[in-house]
Amino acid sequence: MSAHIEKATLQFLCELAENNNRDWFTANKERYTTAHQNIITFTDSLLAEMRKHDAIETPSAKESLMRIYRDTRFSADKTPYKTYFGGGFTRATNKLRGGYYFQISAENTFAAGGFYAPNPDDLLRIRKDIDINYPDWVKMLNSKPIANTFGALQGEKVATAPKGFSKTNPAIELLRHKQFYFMHQFTAKEVTSSSFLKELNQTFKNLRPYFDYMSDVLTTDANGVPLV
Repeated sequence: MSAHIEKATLQFLCELAENNNRDWFTANKERYTTAHQNIITFTDSLLAEMRKHDAIETPSAKESLMRIYRDTRFSADKTPYKTYFGGGFTRATNKLRGGYYFQISAENTFAAGGFYAPNPDDLLRIRKDIDINYPDWVKMLNSKPIANTFGALQGEKVATAPKGFSKTNPAIELLRHKQFYFMHQFTAKEVTSSSFLKELNQTFKNLRPYFDYMSDVLTTDANGVPLV
């Protein structure tokens, strides 16, 4: 695990945040190219490590990473560039659910994973499982890999109780979720350390109790029968 994030990469992103315009970017295109290649090398190394403990279908860093150019067509913010490098990994086959995401910037670097926009069928299936198996959810969410690394479950919630569920349900705070993901943040010092690749890989690995549980939920019915 020798790949690491260069301090110059974070410095470029810091200056880009202060000079988010095409003239500055064009004048610093060589620095961008160097920083981007640093992220590609790091991400390819991370992908190799993650394949040792999970089945990932994302083929390469270039397929993982998002473009730095922002789509400003429907945004009030017309700055042309993202001030971070971001990427994600997709787990292989329909039986392995959940996705990994990371974002690297000068001010806000984090690892995240889970279910950011579950479709209506999956959302209902998740809520039904919470309702039926709430103690199992409490146990899973309080497990050391999850609680010590990520803390509380993140995500937007509905204002009250979702349709079909009582406001007095003991699991109401979980049932209100419409997104189900976890996040762990890193300092700039951690990002440029020689151990960051190892730490980021372990952070993602610590999501497995959650992903394993959710994969089981989303590939079976309420009776545990596999879905066709």
